[in-house]
Amino acid sequence: MHQNGKINSQELEAMLQQREQGEVDFLLIDIREPFEYNVSYIEGVDVFRPTSQFSSWAKEFLEDEKDKKLIFTCRTGNRSAQVQHILTRYGRKDCIDHIGGIVSYRGKIVAPK
Repeated sequence: MHQNGKINSQELEAMLQQREQGEVDFLLIDIREPFEYNVSYIEGVDVFRPTSQFSSWAKEFLEDEKDKKLIFTCRTGNRSAQVQHILTRYGRKDCIDHIGGIVSYRGKIVAPK
């Protein structure tokens, strides 16, 4: 786990490369809104779950993914920090906030097809 449940963009890029090599396992969850996600997203995002619909997906998602390390990303890190804080408060110790979000990410960004 990264310090205080936070990861910066450089660390996220390294973790995505490590995951490709089978060295680490986690889910990268983009929690921006559809209009943002439909423009572009970080290559390697596994799941898209809008923050505005958090109450409708959070419980089931967390139960389904209880054995996975979860990294949340958004535009600047504000929403991902809020989600990570809520989930940590409810006992999830394996949730990580991508500080700086997609605007600080220098790795590969892709547009949906």
